[in-house]
This record gives sequence, C-alpha cells and structure tokens, in this order.
Amino acid sequence: MNNEMKNHLIKSLNEDIRIDKRKKSEWRDVEIETGIIKTAEGSARVKFGNSEVIAGIKLSVGEPYPDSPEDGALMVNTELLPLSDPEFETGPPRIDAIENARVIDRGIRESGAIDTKKLCIKKGEKVWIVSVDIAPINNDGNLIDIGGLAAIAALKDTKFPKLDKDNNVDYDEISKKKLEIKETPIPVTVLKIGNNFIVDPKKDEEEFMDARLTVTFIKKGKMCAMQKGGDNTLTEEDVIKMIDLAEEKYLELSKKL
Repeated sequence: MNNEMKNHLIKSLNEDIRIDKRKKSEWRDVEIETGIIKTAEGSARVKFGNSEVIAGIKLSVGEPYPDSPEDGALMVNTELLPLSDPEFETGPPRIDAIENARVIDRGIRESGAIDTKKLCIKKGEKVWIVSVDIAPINNDGNLIDIGGLAAIAALKDTKFPKLDKDNNVDYDEISKKKLEIKETPIPVTVLKIGNNFIVDPKKDEEEFMDARLTVTFIKKGKMCAMQKGGDNTLTEEDVIKMIDLAEEKYLELSKKL
C-alpha cells in the first residue's frame, strides 16, 4: 500500500472531498434497466458511475433437498470477468467473488424476499430452482451494492417459463406469471478510511480502506443482514455510525428501484 497516497486521500476526506469531487455520503449517478437479456427469465443492468453490473435469472426444475421437500431453492453466483478488470483472471472463483455472492445471497435469503414454498411443483419430487448470475461489465468499485441492486431488480423482472403436462420446462414459452417478491433487500456498503466513512466507493478508494461494513435493509429501521470486511477492527461507535449512514443511503437508493 502506498502510505503517501493514503495520507493524501485521508486529508482530502477530512475536508469532505473525494477523488471524483463527491461528498463522502454521495452516490454516483445511478442507472437501472431491466429486461436486457432475452434468454433469461429476468435480467437487469445497473450502473453506478463507471461501475456496471448485469444480473440474469434462470428458472429450472429440480429435486428439493431431503430436509425441505416443499421448498424450492435459491442460488447466487458472481463471476468476476477479466473483461471488466485486468486484475480479474479466468479460472476458479476468487475469494472476493465468493464473498460478493454470499453477501448478496444472504441479503435476499434472510429478507424472506422469495417464499420458497411457493416454488414447489410436486412435494418431494419437483421444485423451481432460482439461479441468480451476477457479472460486472466494468469494475470501478462497489460491486456488492451494485450487484445486490441488479439481483433484486432482475428478480422483480422474472417471469416463469411454461411447464408441459409432465412438468418439464418449455423455455420457448414464457407465462404471464411473475416470480413473487415479498421484500426488496438492498445492500449498502460503508467504508472506513482513517476516521472517515464513505459510501459507493470507487476502486481506488477501496484499495485504501481500513474496514468495510455492508448492511442490507428491507425498510427503514429494519435490516436483515450485515457483513464486515477489511483487515482492521471496528469499534461499537464505528458500527453504529456506519449502520446509521447505510440506512440513510438505503432510503435514497430504494426510491430509484
């Protein structure tokens, strides 16, 4: 880490000035577009400034888990494509890709956004499996928040394909039945750099973070998941300040969805 660069960044943040001239608590321009992938049952593209992520939903039919014969399944996968960042490489999933997927998955799962029992086709035999695939097209930071927003936007866009008389999927025919989404979980990540807290970090800000806290909200005053990242510790006071800031920014972001 370049300590001189970090000290310069902290000095600027102390004056509430960021690299791209934003305030510490300011989002970049946010764009959300749905229905962009015709071969998916639901899809979305989300941009925060130069960071861009797409999410696609595939619905397939499979067997339920033995301990939950009436429940469908949710799976979230993030692939960090080399085309989005020269630091990403092909091969086994990177640790940050696994963390990204797990944080987004936990937010959706713990929010109860999807009633998995309504995904049951035939108890103990066939259920719908909801697969969420997330991929950055351009990485300029904050992939967890952008990916989480893209995932829930894509889920809200999802329609079931039709089943034939044997309960096999006919992907050539999409029904009018939409996937029911009961809650709208939105993750907000707050970075601590020095004594400063910032939201929607750019890639070069993430490189100098001391710690990170991602909080997923479903409404004002109600969070459903939280994940700490980074090497340094957070005090109880830090955590409270970061949660308060995350909630404030969640209210702004939820209006855009």
